[in-house]
Amino acid sequence: MSETSTPIKAHPEPELYEIRVRGHLDARWASKFDGLTITLEDAGDTLLTGPVIDQAALHGLLKKVRDLGLPLISVSPLEPGPADQSAVKQ
Repeated sequence: MSETSTPIKAHPEPELYEIRVRGHLDARWASKFDGLTITLEDAGDTLLTGPVIDQAALHGLLKKVRDLGLPLISVSPLEPGPADQSAVKQ
């Protein structure tokens, strides 16, 4: 049996994520999600979109969502597009 290992990067590139929560996030809470774009949708949901450095950071964001009492709808990784490439590397 042979094992295939995945190489671990010393400094991984952030991945883009979209976190959707039910309800509109009040402007006073925006600082809790510094670095993410907050989009209030017409349907009443809030999208938090932006780079997340690793799984620990993602879990930290999800903990903030939980602590604010926001109902979590979805968490989705996004494929970076040509316009998003520069935002990911900042």
